[in-house]
Amino acid sequence: MNPPKTDARRHHDPDVRGFASDNYAGAHPEVLAALALANGGHQVAYGEDAYTENLQQIVRGHFGATAEAFPVFNGTGANVVALQAVTDRWGAVICAESAHINVDECGAPERVGGLKLLTVPTPDGKLTPELIDRQAYGWDDEHRAMPQVVSITQSTELGTLYTPAEIRAICEHAHAHGMTVHLDGSRIANAAASLDVPMRTFTNAAGVDLLSLGGTKNGAVFGEAVVVINPDAVRHMKHLRKLSMQLASKMRFVSVQLEALLAKDLWLRNARHSNEMAQRLAEGVRAVHGVEILHPVQANAVFAQLPHDVAERLQKKFRFYFWDEAAGVVRWMCSFDTREDDVDTFVAALKEEMAR
Repeated sequence: MNPPKTDARRHHDPDVRGFASDNYAGAHPEVLAALALANGGHQVAYGEDAYTENLQQIVRGHFGATAEAFPVFNGTGANVVALQAVTDRWGAVICAESAHINVDECGAPERVGGLKLLTVPTPDGKLTPELIDRQAYGWDDEHRAMPQVVSITQSTELGTLYTPAEIRAICEHAHAHGMTVHLDGSRIANAAASLDVPMRTFTNAAGVDLLSLGGTKNGAVFGEAVVVINPDAVRHMKHLRKLSMQLASKMRFVSVQLEALLAKDLWLRNARHSNEMAQRLAEGVRAVHGVEILHPVQANAVFAQLPHDVAERLQKKFRFYFWDEAAGVVRWMCSFDTREDDVDTFVAALKEEMAR
């Protein structure tokens, strides 16, 4: 059968790649094939379809027998829905100052979720029990938002990783104070690939209560999921998802993408490749005099400091973002489709600009 004709036209050069974000990448061909497989005919809407049902079994294989997945549209939606499910109206969430929920979600957790973020400065994007204690107090003080949740990110916004032991220590500390633990896992696959352990090792086995499971940054077209690991810790997930405008009517098209990633090892193959490209990039950058890598390169992100004018000239050739423009700090991200020659061409251009 010939493919259906379309009036759509390609408006971009598919050979152009940059280092701005893993959100810039397209979808993995296996994910696109899965979407086509799920298309055709009718399936029950709002999550009562065969693909969402099958996703539950796959998720339990990764996160334990009590795990339940609630597919949503995007990462901010996943975080907002998850955090609402573990906070009261007077509740607060302790997080790193650099956390995505604090700096990159337009205030959605606070304005849409109606909760308070209690932030802690961290040198590497990671919380510790000691850092948590800077905000973990005042539960009986009616003048203060009540700390009810600790939210961590794996891998962090600075590209660093928590070890399973570090997450276990955080969970034990938080639970001892009656708090739950949420993990923002928009890049959880990169963390598992780098640590070379199953995702369960630093989630349900470590004591995490619920997580935001990323798909988009790892090869999906769109779609994430809230994964509830401890059902006793959450309340009214289904209603909160709808209230937060994250309930997809044609949910099979979110679920089948997560199925394509998680059923076998596509999630891990994609993450390993993007991590390897980040290591290749870091090795190349270290050889460039005058450029400093600022954080350990543990996932698919490279943070570097270089002269501002060099960064601006380089941006005209490759897309990437300043992380701290005043300090000349940039972030370079690698994706599942980043190629070795993409990295080598970029490093060569960096060397050229630094030599000017």
